[in-house]
Amino acid sequence: MRRVEDPRFTAALRDIQDSIDAAWDSFCAESGARPGTSEARELAAIVLQDTSEFDWRIVDGALDQLTCPDCGSILGAGDVGCASCDQANGFRFAARETDRPGVPPGNEHAIRVSSAVARTRNRYTPRARAGYELLLPDLLTGLLPTTAQAQRYKHLINQLSDDELEHLLTPQELERGA
Repeated sequence: MRRVEDPRFTAALRDIQDSIDAAWDSFCAESGARPGTSEARELAAIVLQDTSEFDWRIVDGALDQLTCPDCGSILGAGDVGCASCDQANGFRFAARETDRPGVPPGNEHAIRVSSAVARTRNRYTPRARAGYELLLPDLLTGLLPTTAQAQRYKHLINQLSDDELEHLLTPQELERGA
């Protein structure tokens, strides 16, 4: 089974998308714009003018509202090399992130990066995808690997072929294969 077909991974990705959609819908309601309307798209463009003013979920929600003028993808999700998507993808990482209560500091950052990679996987190498996607379900439960664990995972990932990487489902599988 490929990771993108794994129920654990797809549930994590769905949970992230649901949280982005809920944050965007709430932001629209607070701003007086109905989601899915031209007013919401105008609001999205305003958010992207200074993403550092907003939570990352609102920024990702804003990106989801807009179409890239160059490649026609969701803004920020087009292939690497599309100038507008490259710029928008960079904006995503300037947004604010606030750790949830009861999780280690840095967990929210890890969720944001892992979910960005998983949601726009065409923009990343198989090695980067494996590293971030393998951890996403555990990150949502509040876990955060230590620096030593992350370095070990990276070392193990670097030993595998692209095809082997796509079939990894858990960090434990990665450890067993070592």
